[in-house]
This record gives sequence, C-alpha cells and structure tokens, in this order.
Amino acid sequence: MASIKRENIGLLNDKLTVTLTKEDYYPSFETSLKKHAKTANIPGFRKGMVPAGLIKKMYGQSVFSDEVLKKVEAELNHYISNEKLEIFAQPLPVETQMLPLDVNLPTNYEFAFEVGLKPAFSLNVKDIKVKRYKVKVTDEMIQNEVERIQTRNGKMTDPEMVESDENVINISFTETDKDGNEVEGGISKDNSLLIKYFAEKARKQFMGKKKDDTVVIQLSKAFEDKELEIIVGDLGISKTDADKYFKILITKVGLVEKAALDETLFIATYPNDAIKTEEEFRAAIKKDIEGYYEQQAKNQIHDQIYHSLIDTTKMEFPVAFLKRWLQKGGEKQRTEEETEKEYPVFQDQLKWTLINSQLTLDHKIEVVAEDLKNFAKQQLMSYMGPQMGALGDNDKWLEDYAVRMMQDRKFVEDSYQRISTDKLFTAIESEVEAKDEAIEAEKFADMLNNHKH
Repeated sequence: MASIKRENIGLLNDKLTVTLTKEDYYPSFETSLKKHAKTANIPGFRKGMVPAGLIKKMYGQSVFSDEVLKKVEAELNHYISNEKLEIFAQPLPVETQMLPLDVNLPTNYEFAFEVGLKPAFSLNVKDIKVKRYKVKVTDEMIQNEVERIQTRNGKMTDPEMVESDENVINISFTETDKDGNEVEGGISKDNSLLIKYFAEKARKQFMGKKKDDTVVIQLSKAFEDKELEIIVGDLGISKTDADKYFKILITKVGLVEKAALDETLFIATYPNDAIKTEEEFRAAIKKDIEGYYEQQAKNQIHDQIYHSLIDTTKMEFPVAFLKRWLQKGGEKQRTEEETEKEYPVFQDQLKWTLINSQLTLDHKIEVVAEDLKNFAKQQLMSYMGPQMGALGDNDKWLEDYAVRMMQDRKFVEDSYQRISTDKLFTAIESEVEAKDEAIEAEKFADMLNNHKH
C-alpha cells in the first residue's frame, strides 16, 4: 500500500517521500494496456486483435511510466488535501538516485518532493493611518480645460509660417553634431509638436520658419524637464543622452483655430446636459475635474493601504525553497543570478497574495454576475464619453454590449480581479484612519507620476 513520509528540512520547508508498491500501480497499468490493445491500429492485425505481447513491447514502457507517475501525483495530492497543508506553488521534485522505471522489472519506488509551507500571520487594518489628499480646483485649471476642449473641437488650418506658440509643426528629428552635421547611424524620428512644448528661449528660433526649414537644437536646452522626459522616451534614449544635438526639419506648419464658446461646443461636450451658458459650462467642467481628483485621491488611499500592509505585516518565508522553485519550478528556467535579482519582487508578490486572500475572506468579498455587467457598461461609457448620446437607446445598447462581454473569458477574469480588488480596498478604506491634507494639483500629479510598486 502506498505511504508518505513527512520530515522537516528547514523553516517552513518539508520533504514528502512517496513510496509505491507494485500493487499500487500495476493493476491500473494492466487496465490501461488493455485499452491500448482495443484501440491500436497496427498494419497486419485487425483492430482489437493485436497480441498482448506486441502491445506491451510497443507501448508498455510509456504506459508503465505514465501510470506510476499518475499514481505518485494522486497520492501526493490526496495527502496534501487530507493533511490540509497550505503550500506555495507545486511540490518540487528532489533529485535522488532512484530505481529506473522498467516495465519488465516492476518493483517498489520512492519519490521525494520538497514543499514550501505558507506562514501564519496576523493583520490589523484599524492601525493603518493614511492621508486623503484634497486638490482645490482653481479658475486657472478650469480655463486650461476650457481651452483644451476648444482646441480639441477646433479646426486645423495651414498657415504659411510659424507665428505663435499655438502653432503645431510636423517635424523630423535627425541626430547631428553641434554644427548640424548628421551622425552616421544616428537616430531619426518623426514627431508632431506644439511650439509651446519647447522651452521659452528655444521657441524664438522657430518664429517665421516655413515648411522645409531646419533648426539645430540640443535636447537639454530645447525642452524643460517634463517635456524632455517625453521627447527622449519617444526618441528611444534616456535623459543621460539629453545633451545630444538634433536637426529638426519642418515638414508641415499647422494652427488649430479654437472652437467658439457657444451652445454648439456645449452640446458637443455634454450632449446629455442642457447647458446653455458659459457659466454652466464651466461649472460642469469644474465638477468633472473635482470628480477626477476625488478618484485619484481614493486610489492614493488604496496605495497607502497596500504599502502599509506590505511594510508592516510580519511574515516568514521558506526562502531557500522559494528560490529553488523560482529557479527550476516555473515555466522559465532561471540562472542563480537571475533568481537572486528577481526574488525580492517575487516574495513581495507572494506576501500580497497571502494578505489579499486573508482580507478577502475576512471581509466576505464577493463578485457576482451583475458586478461584471455593470463594470462592462461603465468601461464602455468611459470610452465613448459624449458620443454615448448618439447611440439612441443607450440602456439597450449598453445591456447588449455587457452581455457580449460576459462571453469573453479574458474580460471576465481580468474584470473579476479588478472588481474584487476595488471592493476589498473600499471596505478597508472605511476602517482605516484617514486625515485630510490639502495639496496643489501639480505636486499631486508629480506624486502620481513618480509612484512605483
């Protein structure tokens, strides 16, 4: 009869040795071999009439090995389930000197596996303290958004030359030396930029320029930090290369004539609202901006909760086992150097998975079909924006779309995870201590842009 021996070999690290006798696997081997005999299609023999000896010679070894290994797996899974072992990933085979699996010499076999046991830990979300950031929406922010909407709904014209910061130019970047001589094998890239994206001093050299004119710039002097980061990323280089020179060839000069602040623009922006005046239009924009920052502030609270749980929850791990599993047990085989480099992030992911699972149980988080349908509808409304008003019967259209998306397995899996996580953080948010803190929009944006986890 099959047996399993368990022994501790390290912190949260056990060894399971599975012993099989011939009686454990041989009956299933013989049954499986008979099935092969019934279905085997071998020239010279009628189906089902192939001699047993020939079947064993042709298929015996592979069937024998399969049945032994299937029995090992079944016994191991039964033991883990019966003993309620909470383990990481899958058991890791231990390399040992084992008798070969020989169909002609069936005998007792031993298979050894390592398992990493999940740690015990405690959580107390009520001790978490967070900041709830409050961004004041200013008249300048509203005006900037008004102008963006006017530009977005404006009409593109083709002036002869660059005359203001509002001109847009289609350009080709070509890497050069400081004298404008092209660098052999250098970078070339097309782009489209507003003149006002350049640093103030650099804008002057573009005034009066026309199609096919060129300007030589040094990236670090032509752009301020925020724009420079975008430009170097688009060129495929880093800020350390920002002292490079480039010749800019103007391939087209354009200018957007902004849309008038009238009812036509109001309807285009908010088709479902009866906005008649500029004052009402600005009030609607303010509400949108406030809603955006409220959502971002909520996301920030969730971020703070996440980091607090990761940083303060005490948890031990079977580090040696997990490193071996990371190196050899996954789909991708890693070197020792790769394993050491990737392990800290891997452990944090495991830690969060354990915390998340426990909190999900504690807070009885559930995601039902209606949640998924509503999520699909919200996504579509977010994508479509004002255009939703042109779809006629929105409710039926949204319902049909949601039903279709529910048939998409990937959508359901991804959405389930996002909805579950949002529900969990919303539940925890109501339990933590949150202190309001005023913050300027620019500083808040920098915080969001520079955040990593």
